[in-house]
Amino acid sequence: MNVIVAEKVSSSAVNLLREPTWNVVTPDQLNGDLKQKLETADALIVRSAVQVDAALLEHAPKLRVIGRAGVGVDNVDLEAATRKGIAVMNTPGGNAVAVAEETFCMMLAMARFLPRADAGMHAGKWEKKALQGTELRGKTLGIIGLGKIGMEVARRARAFSMEVIGHDPFVSPALAQEHGVKLATLDELYAAADYITLHVGLTPQTTGMINAESLKKMKKGVRLVNCARGELIQEEALVEALKSGHVAGAALDVFVKEPLKDSPLQSMDNVILTPHIGGSTNEAQEAVGIQIAMQVKEYLKHGVIQNAVNVPSVTQEEYQEMQPYIILAERLGAFLAQVSDGGFEAISIRFTGHIAEGKTELIRNAAIKGILSQTLEENANLVNAATLASSRGLQVQEEKNPKSSTGGAGSVLTVTLKSAKEEHVVKGAVLHKQFPRLLHVDGIDVEAPIEHNLIYMQNRDVPGVIGRVGSILGEHQINVANFSLGRRTEAPADGSPRDAVAVVQVDTPVPDAVLAQLRKSQGVREAKAIRLE
Repeated sequence: MNVIVAEKVSSSAVNLLREPTWNVVTPDQLNGDLKQKLETADALIVRSAVQVDAALLEHAPKLRVIGRAGVGVDNVDLEAATRKGIAVMNTPGGNAVAVAEETFCMMLAMARFLPRADAGMHAGKWEKKALQGTELRGKTLGIIGLGKIGMEVARRARAFSMEVIGHDPFVSPALAQEHGVKLATLDELYAAADYITLHVGLTPQTTGMINAESLKKMKKGVRLVNCARGELIQEEALVEALKSGHVAGAALDVFVKEPLKDSPLQSMDNVILTPHIGGSTNEAQEAVGIQIAMQVKEYLKHGVIQNAVNVPSVTQEEYQEMQPYIILAERLGAFLAQVSDGGFEAISIRFTGHIAEGKTELIRNAAIKGILSQTLEENANLVNAATLASSRGLQVQEEKNPKSSTGGAGSVLTVTLKSAKEEHVVKGAVLHKQFPRLLHVDGIDVEAPIEHNLIYMQNRDVPGVIGRVGSILGEHQINVANFSLGRRTEAPADGSPRDAVAVVQVDTPVPDAVLAQLRKSQGVREAKAIRLE
């Protein structure tokens, strides 16, 4: 494995990445040759300075994962990374304590006018009377976003005897109550809070959420803290509210454009500005460096995806449970693609049984990967499979039914592949928690191993088919490992032979000439070679 650490992280983090067969390139070893080093890189670790854009990724044909030592991933082109099948991970929560403490620094500094007091003292002034402040005790703190950082802020606010209200549509009342937070709508929070602090990610819904309209809803004399994302606040609206006195003060650590230049905020004495240092503590940088190194290592060694921003994340335990189903799904997809004639239009995946109760995105992507890997030149994987399908106009549908099962198996995966001319359906299960098995093909039950070299045949249920198939394979020195048969339950009304299928597992690949000979056999309608990893 080749891992590039493009920006400075702790030595402990780098040491975590050192394995006997791994090559770790540190910032001092790059010598300005990042593009060249990326040619053979499996992983790239950055902080915020390196811009991982589409152009840079063109130099990284082998790259599997990008690790961002921090929360924001503005410097990574997520669309380009996803399209290339590269997982992008960050480290949410690694700097939660640091940002929470910075938030309280900001509130205390505003409450006690500490920047003015410090500047005055350095200028030889003694302005005691002009610097009478207020206490945090008894004030209402409104926290927008109750993730790890928001909850750390809430915990500290209780120590300051503040009343805490919060807004987060994804936090349960029980969890909020456990942390001493009263949940409120945004309008309720705006109207009640003496201090408001932002701890949400940047989404279309949160961009510019602090604007002229929302500022008018806030209590007169409110103080704002933003250690999250600069884009959350419309700067012009905040400047006007500060000038009018409706907002008594603001403390900002993040900005739309960094570094901050030529902003009216820089000349206002009721504004505290810091250069994006919320997570900049020795402890936090150590923590996020170690965290991203561990995440990247787990992904490269075991395929475990943690804290990814462009693909579903799972724990080690979740991954171990779903891994056999990931293998099953990919093989079912590959089987379908090889028995179909192309022109695909839609993929449907149905989860039945207990597997439907968990995270299914990676299993879904595995089925799509199995299909696309047979037809596309591009490398489909668990990260980019759904994106590649969408880009080609393939409709993907999922259905979950956790309450029932089929064929005695605890969980059954059904994959349907539809083209303009035909539709094929396969079902499969994992036996004994580790053995993927084919259960059903196009309305006919047929249990078979689904691995390595297979022959899939459609035939009429007439005597002699099995014998002729065995003889042909024997003549060509192709050994049969397993021969599975199935036929339709209902007999045709006209008395003709039933439709049947056979799945034959063989030890070696099957040449086209042998398939042609099988197709000429009496009763055989179709014979196709299937190759599965």
